[in-house]
Amino acid sequence: MKTVMTWFLKDKSGATAIEYGLIAGFLSIALVVGASTLGNTINNTFDGAAQHLVNSQ
Repeated sequence: MKTVMTWFLKDKSGATAIEYGLIAGFLSIALVVGASTLGNTINNTFDGAAQHLVNSQ
């Protein structure tokens, strides 16, 4: 039993998997926030262009 516990405490593969999971989670959040911001910027740009077209007539 002691050898199993020693092996378990020395095994670092589980920690590596958790680290990769955290990195993937943070990247996902960053992508969602970036896409949302970009979408809002594009929407505002087209709204401004449409407003200029309406005002020029």
